Amino acid sequence: MAKKKIFVIILLTSLFLPGCTIMKGTNQDTLNYMQPVTLNVWGVWDTSDDFKTFIETYKAIYPYVTVQYRRFRYDEYEKALIEAFATDRGPDIFAVHNSWVEKYHSQGLITPLPEKITMARPVVSGTFKKEVIQQKETKNSLTVAELKKRFIDVVYHDAVAKDKIDDSGKMAEKIYGLPLSVDTLAMFYNKDLFNNAGITSPPTYWDNDFQQYTKKLTKQDNKGQIIQSGVALGGSSNIERSTDILSVLMMQSGSAMMRDGIARFNEAPNSTKKDFAPGTEALRFYTDFANPAKEVYCWNEQMPNSPDLFAQGKLAMLFGYSYMIPTIKANGPKINFAISNFPQIKDNPTVNFANYWLYSVSKKILTNPDNLQKGSAYAKQKQAVAWNFIQFISDENQVKNYLEKTKRPTALRSLVNSQKENEELSVFADQLLTAKSWYEGKDPNATETFIKEMIDSVVAGKISYDEAVNRATKKITQIEKQN
Repeated sequence: MAKKKIFVIILLTSLFLPGCTIMKGTNQDTLNYMQPVTLNVWGVWDTSDDFKTFIETYKAIYPYVTVQYRRFRYDEYEKALIEAFATDRGPDIFAVHNSWVEKYHSQGLITPLPEKITMARPVVSGTFKKEVIQQKETKNSLTVAELKKRFIDVVYHDAVAKDKIDDSGKMAEKIYGLPLSVDTLAMFYNKDLFNNAGITSPPTYWDNDFQQYTKKLTKQDNKGQIIQSGVALGGSSNIERSTDILSVLMMQSGSAMMRDGIARFNEAPNSTKKDFAPGTEALRFYTDFANPAKEVYCWNEQMPNSPDLFAQGKLAMLFGYSYMIPTIKANGPKINFAISNFPQIKDNPTVNFANYWLYSVSKKILTNPDNLQKGSAYAKQKQAVAWNFIQFISDENQVKNYLEKTKRPTALRSLVNSQKENEELSVFADQLLTAKSWYEGKDPNATETFIKEMIDSVVAGKISYDEAVNRATKKITQIEKQN
């Protein structure tokens, strides 16, 4: 009985959705929009349970749509996508990392959000005698202007790309994906280690205090081996998301990172500081913590992975994302830790780092042999249904429950302040409005490899800072210029 009431409420509420043109009737045209559709959704971090409410609520409105969610391990995900797309099959909707959007866009693997979407659904009609009739409605999709108002700034930077809209070469912005959440890089710190060192609060800036705290919090045995590290900085492979940490250091320093298809973190930001390359200085600062000749030395390649060391109580400061909280709690149940804002450069603009996934619609829907057996009109409608589902799950009314369940930071401006009241998410929410990302080129995985090589070559003392940065930027640019 309760399920029936919920179903009726959903249908009655949907009658009053804004921007809808409704045509009553059960004619053949309306019924054509109600052909059974199965949407295959692929993701990495979301579970089937995370999607359960989305799927059930959506099916109550559109009973002819079945949504099937499949989760992959991160290390197998892209390979599975590539293999599926090679046969014109694969998912209808799939998760795309924010640094991958332009790559998938340039390869023609994702399709933009259409301006309007036509759907059909059963609706309860009548005042005294209730009856269910089939209605067709055309709804305006989310516009780029609305996306800017609804989502935090970094989403516009990553989700929107320019496309040619006519033969004259005129360009227009199109939306290629929508996120359910956005994570930011923050600082985890061991309160007991801070207390024992007489440090009352975590550092706010990358200044002398930060370096002095690191020295106080680092301990070595009589053989010079590090037995307690002040901070996880300086290395690559054994520091979780080391490339993100170095990237945001460069961005805070004023590096342009990538512009006009050229990696530029080896360049001076303006003509007044020709001898200052912020990317190079950020690399110098970062790698000092892995240099035995420096006072802040606290890291080397023999140490465990940074989250593991933190969970063991032997690391004072760890930089990470909200998704790491459950793992740290599970692996280090006795660790007394807190979370603080990611440090900034004093007197410079605040820059935080965004790391998140968007859901996009596959262009392969239109060439999938199984879809084409039912006709090209069916394939096009399935594509529209896929985008309709993404808009549905990313809407505030639907995503609230998801965020509460998954304990993730929001992507929506309207929910930022409420999450600041959440003890566990407050820091991540506080950083959302200043979160940024950078275009990592056509092959973000290769870019990450080049940045790690840059770190390792300097730490090993093989080449200078300038040469390491120049090599990395050259390699990234070469890939970007390939057709």
